[in-house]
Amino acid sequence: MKNKTVNSLLKKHDKLVHSENITVVSHVQREQNEWFINTVMIKGCDAPFKYKRKKAYKSLSKQQVNMTYYTSTEMIAGFEIEVMNIVRIKVA
Repeated sequence: MKNKTVNSLLKKHDKLVHSENITVVSHVQREQNEWFINTVMIKGCDAPFKYKRKKAYKSLSKQQVNMTYYTSTEMIAGFEIEVMNIVRIKVA
């Protein structure tokens, strides 16, 4: 069930998507400058979901999560790749 914060974000930004109770199949973290870049893969989706944090985050592998995200593209090795940028993620 969506909370007030999520509802507020969705009203302000029409490109955001909110999904609930989705399963994380893999979670990888790597350090980049002063940030930890987190990449999660979701069951039934081929696009990576990314977010960054100042500290290392606990593993979300095999967890059910709720998350709010938007779609973007990145150029990787000359290929345009669809990426989901996570605005908010929480264990369900």
